[in-house]
Amino acid sequence: MTTICLVRHGETDWNAMGKLQGREDIPLNERGRKQAEMVGESLQSVKFSAVVTSPLLRAKQTAEIINKFVGKLPLIENADFIEKAYGKASGLTIPERDEQFPDGVIPGMEPIDLVRKRVIHGLSAVKQSFPGQPVLLVAHGGLINVILALLSGGKIGTGKTKLFNTCISHIATAGDSWEILDYNRIDHLSKFGKVTSI
Repeated sequence: MTTICLVRHGETDWNAMGKLQGREDIPLNERGRKQAEMVGESLQSVKFSAVVTSPLLRAKQTAEIINKFVGKLPLIENADFIEKAYGKASGLTIPERDEQFPDGVIPGMEPIDLVRKRVIHGLSAVKQSFPGQPVLLVAHGGLINVILALLSGGKIGTGKTKLFNTCISHIATAGDSWEILDYNRIDHLSKFGKVTSI
């Protein structure tokens, strides 16, 4: 069975301000680096075959920090797991987005069908490269929610689930379909009083 441990990247300044961030290459802030260390500590006893990451800085930095705890494994960038492009909504808070685009039509936003297509392609690539092995994947809230929505038939994920920074979710496949084992776990962040879900 191929299993993927999905981790959302650590906090950035934009997360802390409640701003939507798509393809902007924003680094982790100090809190985000501490979160990455905490998730790394919580995963250090897990044997992964590789670490896959979105090419965006906040995901790569999170992956690099976690990788120090899980064995300095091969680090593979995969653009299929880059965050959704939010178009003109990038940099806005959710209330600002809803005020500026009340009809939900946002210029420059990546069509959801394209996001789903590259997610399916990316998951297939991981499965082909690491059959029957555990893989760590560091990506983004919007992107992980698309995965959760796809695999749950829309019961959770996009529009329904607020994912916390460095939350952990697990998916697995033994055939043609994937299943969700758990999602949005944040027990490793118990030292923090408040967690961010933007």
